[in-house]
Amino acid sequence: MTRPWVAVIFAVSLALSACTQGDTQEKNGKAKPPAPGGGALTVSAIDVAPREVPVAFEAVGRTEGSREVQVRARVAGVLEAQLYNEGDTVKAGTPLFRIERAPFEIELQQARASLAQETARKELAEQELARLKTLADRRAISQKEADQAASLARQSAAAVQMAQARVRQAQLNLSYTNVAAPISGITGRAQQSVGALVQPSNDSAVLTAMTRADPIWVRFALSEAEYARLRSRGEEEISIKVQTADGTPYPQAGKLNFAGSTVDAQTGTVQMRAELPNAKQQLLPGQYVRVQVVAGAQQAIVVPQSAVLQDQSGRFVWVAGADGKAVPRPIRAGSWVGSDWIVLEGLKAGETVIVDNLVRLRPGTPVQVQKKS
Repeated sequence: MTRPWVAVIFAVSLALSACTQGDTQEKNGKAKPPAPGGGALTVSAIDVAPREVPVAFEAVGRTEGSREVQVRARVAGVLEAQLYNEGDTVKAGTPLFRIERAPFEIELQQARASLAQETARKELAEQELARLKTLADRRAISQKEADQAASLARQSAAAVQMAQARVRQAQLNLSYTNVAAPISGITGRAQQSVGALVQPSNDSAVLTAMTRADPIWVRFALSEAEYARLRSRGEEEISIKVQTADGTPYPQAGKLNFAGSTVDAQTGTVQMRAELPNAKQQLLPGQYVRVQVVAGAQQAIVVPQSAVLQDQSGRFVWVAGADGKAVPRPIRAGSWVGSDWIVLEGLKAGETVIVDNLVRLRPGTPVQVQKKS
């Protein structure tokens, strides 16, 4: 037999022997675990320490006008003219509509004529009373006639007062034919067309609506726990910041102008309201915004939001232990501060929190830490 064939047969024999030995060790439970490859996992980490952060609560709110009113017709009549452009910003007292005046001018003339009649009757009754009183003093007539004259004079005086009231009512009704803006603000869409008959007693009375948007109000709600923390702060420390739906911060801060006195039994929240300046009409009534209530500052530990993970047990971070191994640490997180998350419980100053390669970590994984500033 040639040497090449001898070498092949020898190699095959060694391979079969090795497989047989390996199978035997596996069956006897003596197989060795595979050697670890790659060594410790390189990760970036930070040493956490308390720093000053704002005490802030976040909520979703909705804007509304600081004053919102309906402009209504107060007398019945045909709408003669619309005196404004829809959407105009007007001052209080600016004419908006005009209702047909002729019927009310006639009513006023009739009331004035009635007043003149009653005034003449009163003057005649007073003259008659003075004449009969002189005769009664000389006992030329009976006391009964004198009393009747006095009663007639008083009735005439009352009739004059009634006629004067009718004149005032007619003047008032005539003034209502000019419908003016009750507040300064933004006018809405006209609800009635020129030529329509409006009645103060039905839906046709609503002519338009007006809203004052400077300052503008924002309604939102805080949880019972958040409200309790807010109450512990001084009112002068509280400021309100908002962001629009696209995440744009509103440039001016506002102030809290209302806090509810009861907790909603269904939602467990307390209704709040804030006031913000809005001279440029950047915020519109009915707009949804994100509200941040800032109530002073506090010392707290913060970690990047990217370092916080969550499982079925809650939120946690990975901590590099003194033995160089990764350990999951449950935490209780508070509100966000920019790109960081406030940690209320679970971390102490000086601990090292891992901030990257998080998906490759397992409890006890050896790590090589590279500190981030």
